[in-house]
Amino acid sequence: MVRYQFLRFPEGRTKAATFSYDDGCPEDLRLSDLFTKYGLKCTFNLTGSEIRGKNALRAEDVQSHFLDRGHEIAVHGLFHRAEGNIRPIEGIRDVLDCRLELEARYGRIIRGMAYPDSGIRQFTNCPDYAAVRSYLSELDIAYARTVEYADYSFEIPRDWLCWSPTCHHASKDILPQIENFLALDVNGQYCAARNPRLFYVWGHSFELRSEADWAHMETVCQSFAGNPDIWYATNIEIHDYVEAYRSLRYSADGRRIYNPTLLTIWFDCDKTLYSIAPGETLVLDK
Repeated sequence: MVRYQFLRFPEGRTKAATFSYDDGCPEDLRLSDLFTKYGLKCTFNLTGSEIRGKNALRAEDVQSHFLDRGHEIAVHGLFHRAEGNIRPIEGIRDVLDCRLELEARYGRIIRGMAYPDSGIRQFTNCPDYAAVRSYLSELDIAYARTVEYADYSFEIPRDWLCWSPTCHHASKDILPQIENFLALDVNGQYCAARNPRLFYVWGHSFELRSEADWAHMETVCQSFAGNPDIWYATNIEIHDYVEAYRSLRYSADGRRIYNPTLLTIWFDCDKTLYSIAPGETLVLDK
């Protein structure tokens, strides 16, 4: 009888790292160079063209620096309006129109989002989180990142539409917490606590105002880079992989597992590592 099963990231990795940067700032191009140099992945959250104005990134720059390098672009509101401070009908329009604009410009399906401004930290003018969550789901938004910080347990979110990052890149304790994350032996934890771990950094590239700020950001990137235990992924890649794992189908005794998804899924059963290919049915050892 299987006691415990835990998700593992691709190739059996126990950890993942991701980045998320807002507003489509010109400095994002330099930041993309830095992430790409160290093999990291980022989600860049873009607003509508009207609010970006003369500082807007050119479509060809977004294509060459973000999309062609394997980074993600996501919704950040047509007019950068906090969903907690506007009526649901206004929130629907701001999210939907931003998604429509980005999808038309870049010729791809965009399912991710970062809440603009104060997001869902406060609520006025009638909405509540249940209403926001409902209309984001109806708009096929798969996840939405908040600006509330998670604790340093490095857990995968339970609610994708209220996805709290681990910390901001300027957080005073980011470097020691990265050390804690890297040192964590996931497979060596107590048998019921061998969950995979995620470190999620967010910010705005315009906050990197000096060469000292950029040097700090490079130190952050260097700290994560080249680690065989870490999967470097965009926000949507993490969401889709975790949801694919959650879509596995089981026999009543838990030993026969079917993968109905298009992804190869890795998992740990009582310290034995397995992978299951798309369409495969796997029978676990007794």
